[in-house]
Amino acid sequence: MYIEEVIIDGFKSYSTRVTVGPFDRQFNAITGLNGSGKSNILDSICFVLGISNLTQVRVGNLSELVYKQGQAGVTKASVTVVFNNEDKQASPVGYEMHDKIIITRQIVIGGRNRYLLNSHNVQQNQIQNLFHSVSL
Repeated sequence: MYIEEVIIDGFKSYSTRVTVGPFDRQFNAITGLNGSGKSNILDSICFVLGISNLTQVRVGNLSELVYKQGQAGVTKASVTVVFNNEDKQASPVGYEMHDKIIITRQIVIGGRNRYLLNSHNVQQNQIQNLFHSVSL
């Protein structure tokens, strides 16, 4: 299982939907000018992985992850990570039948937070269990 692409919308410096990818299975590099959002791509992946220590993504609370904290008319942040799951030997337990695993995390100004797994609402612990089954 590896990251195929990341879709960022309203997250930190990304006001509109941006797709980053496709990623290579073995090696990738993110380049750009200072302030162009390179670190925020990595922060968005950590957000989907369920990071709980927000200081690691340089914010004090979840609402700071929304583009300009909602001041620019953007009221939610959404990050989707598409995992290629074609290698069934490296597949998470219970997901061997899926060639792609799509995980989305959304946060809305005011604190609502939700996860989607292959377009279905799930609890954060289900996402954590999926990642634990592949030693992440």
